[in-house]
Amino acid sequence: MTINEFNFAGKKAIVRVDFNVPLDENGKITDDTRIRGALPTLKKILNEGGALIIMSHMGKPKGKVNMKFSLGQIVDAVSAALGVPVQFAPDCAKAKEQADALKAGEVLLLENLRFYPEEEGKPVGIDKEDPAYKQAKADMKASQKEFAKTLASYADCYVMDAFGTAHREHASTAVIDQFFSADNRMLGLLMEKEVNAVDAVLGNIKRPFVAIMGGSKVSTKIGIIENLLGKVDKLILCGGMTYTFAKAHGGEIGDSIVEMDKLDVALGVEELAKKNGVELVMADDCTATNGLDFGTMSVKDGAEIITCPSDKVPAGFEGVDAGPDAQKAFAEAIKGAKTILWNGPAGVFECDAFTAGSRAIGDAIAEATANGAFSLIGGGDSVACVNKFGLADKVSYISTGGGALLEAIEGKVLPGVAAIEA
Repeated sequence: MTINEFNFAGKKAIVRVDFNVPLDENGKITDDTRIRGALPTLKKILNEGGALIIMSHMGKPKGKVNMKFSLGQIVDAVSAALGVPVQFAPDCAKAKEQADALKAGEVLLLENLRFYPEEEGKPVGIDKEDPAYKQAKADMKASQKEFAKTLASYADCYVMDAFGTAHREHASTAVIDQFFSADNRMLGLLMEKEVNAVDAVLGNIKRPFVAIMGGSKVSTKIGIIENLLGKVDKLILCGGMTYTFAKAHGGEIGDSIVEMDKLDVALGVEELAKKNGVELVMADDCTATNGLDFGTMSVKDGAEIITCPSDKVPAGFEGVDAGPDAQKAFAEAIKGAKTILWNGPAGVFECDAFTAGSRAIGDAIAEATANGAFSLIGGGDSVACVNKFGLADKVSYISTGGGALLEAIEGKVLPGVAAIEA
């Protein structure tokens, strides 16, 4: 069942969204992208004469009430976005009366799901090494099921539209579905777009397929890299992980970030690429400095900025961006691609002095997209790059899911998707 096949007239729909939006010190939303992303699904339900119950998490309250993460702070913003008044349930586990009273066209927003430990299903206050942990975990799983049952009792149908949490086996994402029949549970419009985008990159590949993996550590991306090496034609590895690869070959990397315990992993990636006939593209040169202030993301007064080989970074300097030669190599590798995946920047793009590498990648992707490529941008930093450079409307799709997208790319089954399709 898809949301487009379902008639919401006279129905109450409970929808799992990802309204984990950033707030400033006054509780005001600083980026409403996630709210805007859910609007097509939410408005469709209302426009068809349905009543709407919205549930989400915010932050990491770890199973305890923390008003810093209360969804009550965003009621006005959600009301403005939907164009209708939004009611608020201050206790998501005791909202039955409010839910029952909802009429067609009305909206109820539940309080933060993660104020309850049952949402995540993890025992609180007991160490995994404790002999009692196993029983505590079993008890919590039973409680999680009851919590999901309570949430399900509020509605006639369930819509999963939170791709950002689809990789979590939480009550609201992968347990609640069992309390709805197959024709009363479905993916929302945003989820469908996300799933289709991942399929376009990994399942329905148009070649050449080029993936760009950036970021600081090889260790956090190794599963993804290994899975991609069985699919891509070219793989660009950039960002901080550049220096782990350089060090693995005996290079001098100054004060650049490095994972000394992953040198063998880096060499293994190179061997696997060679075995699979994948062209591995890495930065031969870099921009380095001896004065980056990570607190303010600025270059300290009197600091030097140099260009040097990535394996010959002077002592006291650290590589912070791809160099001019690397930028050209990245752009050339992307040119002519028909499928593109970008996750992770080429440098410390947050500092305006070190945006050139990431900008070169972004511009090349935009050009390839204009020439017919399908481009998927995922991961917070990559999305921030695209937005910073004004390229959001020049790529095919920007994913709302960080960890979920990475796990999908890694080839893992997403519980939030599997539960709907079961």
